[in-house]
Amino acid sequence: MYTPLQFKEDRLPILHDLMQQARLASLITLGGEGLEASHVPVLIDPTEGFFGTIHGHLARGNQQWRGTDPSVPALVIFTGPDAYITPSWYETKAQTGKVVPTWNYVAVHAYGEIEFYDDPEKLLAVVTTLTNKHEKNRSDPWAVTDAPEDFIQAQLKGIVGFKIPITRLEGKSKMSQNRPQEDQQGVIAGLQNDEGTPEAAVAEAMSRKP
Repeated sequence: MYTPLQFKEDRLPILHDLMQQARLASLITLGGEGLEASHVPVLIDPTEGFFGTIHGHLARGNQQWRGTDPSVPALVIFTGPDAYITPSWYETKAQTGKVVPTWNYVAVHAYGEIEFYDDPEKLLAVVTTLTNKHEKNRSDPWAVTDAPEDFIQAQLKGIVGFKIPITRLEGKSKMSQNRPQEDQQGVIAGLQNDEGTPEAAVAEAMSRKP
């Protein structure tokens, strides 16, 4: 990932937090027919290995798991808040007019060798943990145990689990760090005035930057 120094994020706790906040990840692998990608929710275990380990599952009918070359590291892409940045928000526009649009965003790339498995107990653990993660804030959370056990066991036969011990992490947080302070403040104010959820998230992220 192209990452100018001012946008580089390499603090491990921050990277893990960004990965855990992402709602969906892109799993990219290389197989006999070239690159393949799937978009899946995943779990991050930051305590498993130096960089952590990614856990998830694919549909058994998804041919990606059958064709993946296990000797080539897989890539999992996580994206965070993003928003279009208009030059109209820059103080520099009024001063020189020498400004152009850009895009602010957060992204994390995780690499590692992928291992597929179909052990029912491991699959149940992953499915249960994923479900609990996304149900925990609901007023009436659904649990895997709410469904009949034989039904769940039948559903587990339709998926394949995967595990990726992370060997390399790349993080990028492009939040107008290359702009003068007055331009950054203009962007934050502009995003807040736009009143969109993505815009508000980017404004908050910019406000937190050290």
